[in-house]
Amino acid sequence: MEALLSRLGIAFNKVEHPPLPDCQAADRFGLARPGQRIKNLFLRDNYGRQHILLLTTPDKQVDLKALSRQSGLSRLGFASAERLERYLGVAPGAVSLLALAQAPQGTVALWIDEALWQGQDFQCHPLVSHQTLVIPKTGVERFCDHLGIIPKVLAVPSR
Repeated sequence: MEALLSRLGIAFNKVEHPPLPDCQAADRFGLARPGQRIKNLFLRDNYGRQHILLLTTPDKQVDLKALSRQSGLSRLGFASAERLERYLGVAPGAVSLLALAQAPQGTVALWIDEALWQGQDFQCHPLVSHQTLVIPKTGVERFCDHLGIIPKVLAVPSR
C-alpha cells in the first residue's frame, strides 16, 4: 500500500502500534496519533447487492435505519467478515479506505460523513491493524481519483 501511495505522490506518516481491532482498542492503549480517528463500517443492503464503506467519527452511533431511508436503500446492515474478505480483501480490524484498492471496480461505494470530511489528515490502516498511515485529505482525494471512486459526502444520522 505504501508503494501505491508513493507512486501517486501521496505523502503519509506511518505509525506502528499494537493491533487495533476497533476504536475502543485505540482508546484502551491510549495511543496518540496525528490526524483524525475514523470509524470504518462495512455495510450492505438487505439483498446483499450493494456494499458501502462508511467512514465516520469514532464517537458517532450511526442510525442505520435513518441512513437506509436517507439513501433509499433497503435495510442497511453490517456485512459479514466473509463479505469483508471477498470485497475488500481484509480481516475485521484492518478496514480503512485503503482497502478499496483491493475491491473489484464498482463493487463498493465510499460514503464519508461530512463531519469527518471537514477535517484534514485521515488515519488509515494499510490493510493491517498494527499500522496506521496518516494521509492528508488531498491524498485521500488523489487516491479515490486513481481508483475511479467518487466519495459520497453526507450527513450521517446518529442515534
